[in-house]
Amino acid sequence: MPEEPTEPIDESPDLRTIRQLVRLMQRYDLTAIDLGEGPGTIRLRRRGAAPLAGPAPAPAPVLMPAVSTAPSPAPLKVPAGLAIESPMVGTYFSASAPDAPPFVSVGTSVRADTTICVIEAMKVFTDIPAGLAGTITEVLVKNGQAVEFGQPLFRVDPA
Repeated sequence: MPEEPTEPIDESPDLRTIRQLVRLMQRYDLTAIDLGEGPGTIRLRRRGAAPLAGPAPAPAPVLMPAVSTAPSPAPLKVPAGLAIESPMVGTYFSASAPDAPPFVSVGTSVRADTTICVIEAMKVFTDIPAGLAGTITEVLVKNGQAVEFGQPLFRVDPA
């Protein structure tokens, strides 16, 4: 590794920041750094630094199914219809206010642009549209429940 000059160099604050980031990358063996600072963004990537492969995972043990004389349970019933999934992480609210009626309930007909709920994330309330037309057949979450990205919220019969 080449040594850094020991004599002071007149550097701009941006150049000093980049030099410090490069030192951090070398010190902690980082391959990339992204830094957003105000309107500007600094993105540094090291060339030739391939990610290290960890040890191969141990093979999973093969389990033999147990033989049972008990009657097999009924197959799980998969609900019919399409799911409307959460487009974001946050807290689900069925109405715009605690004393307001819910946007939709079982049996409500919706269009693609119908607001079906509100999801709050970081004090920002976002109206969630249905995204498809049909009839709500099932509400899969409770008011005030935390939801994840892609989590099913409603089941809709598109017929």
